[in-house]
Amino acid sequence: MTGLSDRPAAASGTFAIGGDVPVHRLGFGAMRITGPGAWGEPADRGEALRVLRRVVDLGVTLIDTADSYGPFVSEELIAEALYPYPEGVLIATKGGFTRQGPDRWAPVGRPEYLRQCVEMSLRRLRLERIDLYQLHRIDPQVPLAEQLGVLRDLRDEGKIRHIGLSEVTVDELTAAREHVEIASVQNLYNLTSRKYEDVLRRCEREGIAFIPWFPLAMGRLAEPGGDLAEAAARHGVSPSQLALAWLLHRSPVLLPIPGTSKVAHLEDNMSAATLSLPAEDVAKLTALG
Repeated sequence: MTGLSDRPAAASGTFAIGGDVPVHRLGFGAMRITGPGAWGEPADRGEALRVLRRVVDLGVTLIDTADSYGPFVSEELIAEALYPYPEGVLIATKGGFTRQGPDRWAPVGRPEYLRQCVEMSLRRLRLERIDLYQLHRIDPQVPLAEQLGVLRDLRDEGKIRHIGLSEVTVDELTAAREHVEIASVQNLYNLTSRKYEDVLRRCEREGIAFIPWFPLAMGRLAEPGGDLAEAAARHGVSPSQLALAWLLHRSPVLLPIPGTSKVAHLEDNMSAATLSLPAEDVAKLTALG
């Protein structure tokens, strides 16, 4: 019999994206399986494929990627490793961010380009429908109604199930919801960076998934002798595990997606889902940030 020790991500609980697509809350972000700066092929393609297959073994049912990771490399690796996809696994992807080199990004939200992004992601991922498609960035040069309008059209055509946003403010989220239903928001959020606390609270009130990218930025807190490192030692876990456990306890709509290119690091991260933190410890960690 397979238990939570074999599939630890299942211990993170579930959240229904869009109200009808349940996933385990601790997911996997697939940016780091590409080359440095999210550019090009991974240094060890075999290890990247092993990571993706191990992700599913560990109980992860939310895998987040984007056409700009590589570009295209992450989506292609996911399909190579996992297609045909196990039942219950949601592959979420994003479009609207172009690449000019390592760590270089520029938004393009023209409707014809976004339509092409969706069509090509469907092809690379070998899907007939993308269950969660996220506008990677709002393009300030294109009316928001046009950017979301084409995604709404693609949803109505059956090529997208739910629509999400990335790196948005409360005002942008409110404006977007005037044009289309929003199932998720993916913003920078972690123990030491909480400028989008107001967005998280809005998502809580509206039942919108909040997917924190860069969930493991811990800075000096994780250094030997740092507050997080000392707290982790008391719990007998790694600082990364404690930081992820804090996110899972912070809000029921938080769906952390830690990424890595190594199986050992992946297994360490997923064990965070089994860590129970008393409310007092959660409060202390919150104060650290």
